[in-house]
Amino acid sequence: MSVSATGKHWYLLNATPDVRFQIESFPELHPGPRLRETPLRGVLLTDAELDHTLGLLILREGTSLEVRATTTVLAALAGAFPVRQILRSYASFRWQEVKPGEAFLLDEDRLRVEGFRLGAKQPRYITSSKMDGDWVIGYRFTDLASGGVAVYAPAIEAWTNELDAHLSGVRCAFIDGTFWTDDEMIQVGASQLTARQMGHLQISGAGGSAERLATLPISRKVYLHINNTNPLLDDESSESRLLAGMGIEVGRDNMEVEV
Repeated sequence: MSVSATGKHWYLLNATPDVRFQIESFPELHPGPRLRETPLRGVLLTDAELDHTLGLLILREGTSLEVRATTTVLAALAGAFPVRQILRSYASFRWQEVKPGEAFLLDEDRLRVEGFRLGAKQPRYITSSKMDGDWVIGYRFTDLASGGVAVYAPAIEAWTNELDAHLSGVRCAFIDGTFWTDDEMIQVGASQLTARQMGHLQISGAGGSAERLATLPISRKVYLHINNTNPLLDDESSESRLLAGMGIEVGRDNMEVEV
């Protein structure tokens, strides 16, 4: 997923292993017109998980980028998963700290961005229990010209007052839709871990995200980060029809939203 206020400068929200394909499928991110010129200006990381950071290695072929993340995530990418050291020989990335609750400006100072806490789940490759800190965050984006506000929260451990506060006054919310039920992975025999143990609040049932999301006065509510076990991938499933009736969408490739 990428975000821009001017349409000239773009910022990726996480860098997945599929980042090359994602860039190729979105004309606004295509390189040019000059050699190695790109409208991509940076990457905003929500966590240090492999599926959100491996794409940084692919982006080494471009020009200098700024990568923003919490202090804890930056430390993980310098130590346990030493992406920063690896990339140092290939590209001049600028690593910048995101402090939850402190806003910063991007895209010709038109886009106001604020990170907020979503959880403390560490990636599996972290073996030290002493690495406490802000492991998982979301982002609230405000277009200072249009006044439009959007929230991006692909991993939610629990529905908190802090999350509620950042969803206030939002026109569009992109929310963690990884699992339909808490025991989804166990039921299909893919894992012995529940959704919550993997850092994701399930969609359905009492205490699930759908019942909270449905009550919020937000114009567009979009689930993303859908796991391949989730029945929402089937447009004809009863789960998909249930969400549609609640006014909640399921994110699709090449979806564009303007706020």
